[in-house]
Amino acid sequence: MRKAVAKRMREQQLEQQKRDIAKRYLTPDAYDRLMNVRMANSEIYDQLINLIISMVQSNRNVGRITDAQLKSVLEKVTTRPNTTIEFKHK
Repeated sequence: MRKAVAKRMREQQLEQQKRDIAKRYLTPDAYDRLMNVRMANSEIYDQLINLIISMVQSNRNVGRITDAQLKSVLEKVTTRPNTTIEFKHK
């Protein structure tokens, strides 16, 4: 029982650290968009936040990430290959 509680607390602390980093390096509009993505699709949120953290750690970020920049990254993360359906008549 204690292990489960400790594990849950570590997960919450890690999530709070991620949100703190996002608040620090995103503009308020971009942060709001990121939190909306978090509510809509947690997998995409995880991808975005990990990408932001890696950018920060590698010093590729020259300033705060704007909403437009976050939209661009979001589009790249969520693009799916175009599928075409072809009907072949006999």
